[in-house]
Amino acid sequence: MTSSVRIDADGQAKIKEIVSEILEIDAGEMTGTSLFKEDHDADSLGAIEILSALERTFGVEIDQAELTRMVNLEGVIAVVAEAQAAK
Repeated sequence: MTSSVRIDADGQAKIKEIVSEILEIDAGEMTGTSLFKEDHDADSLGAIEILSALERTFGVEIDQAELTRMVNLEGVIAVVAEAQAAK
């Protein structure tokens, strides 16, 4: 059974805050589809840090295989929503 969980505006803002802080990207310059590495010169090592911060903040478990989808804000939000739906 797959249930669709949506991340509310507060949750999305929190995700954006976590990502921008860890990757040192100005949140105002980040869009849902801008790519962290290509558009913002983000360090890919921050991805693991983002994953663990999201797990702590949202109380979910995220498989490291999902890192390949977490290239922009929309991808990160989708991964968190799926992790919440699975718990």
